[in-house]
Amino acid sequence: MDDLYAINAAKVEFRDCFNFSDVSRLLAIADPEMVNFSDGQPCGFRRGGLDALKTRLENLFERFTAKLVVLVIEIRLQGDVAYDYGWHELALTPKDGGQPTHRRIAMWTYGGRNKEGKWKLRMYMDNQDVADSFEASTL
Repeated sequence: MDDLYAINAAKVEFRDCFNFSDVSRLLAIADPEMVNFSDGQPCGFRRGGLDALKTRLENLFERFTAKLVVLVIEIRLQGDVAYDYGWHELALTPKDGGQPTHRRIAMWTYGGRNKEGKWKLRMYMDNQDVADSFEASTL
C-alpha cells in the first residue's frame, strides 16, 4: 500500500473513532509507545497513557455524540517516519439534550512504521485554536 494512502487511512480511522463513538478504532492505530500531549489533559506515555486516553474517550462518548472533521494541511514523509498538522473541528452534542459545543483544535501528529510495516500513531499534540488577539487598528 502506498505510504501516503496508508497514513490517510489512519486519519480516517482517527476521525471514525469519534464519529462512531468507537474507541477501539483509535487504539488500533496507536503505537504501544504512543505519547499523548492533548490540550488540557495530563501528558500520557505508553500503555498508561493509552489506558487514560481510552477511559477519557469512553467517558466522552457516554455523555456526547461527537462529529469530527479532520483538516490536514500537510503530511510529510521521511523514510519510516511521517508527521502531519492541521485542525480538528469537533462538535459535541450532549446525549441528555442541549446545544452542541464546537471546538477548533490545532493538531500535530507523528507516526512511524512498525515492524510489520504498518503506520502507527506515535505522538499526538493539540491545543485549542483561538482567535488572533492582534488588532490591525492599533498600528
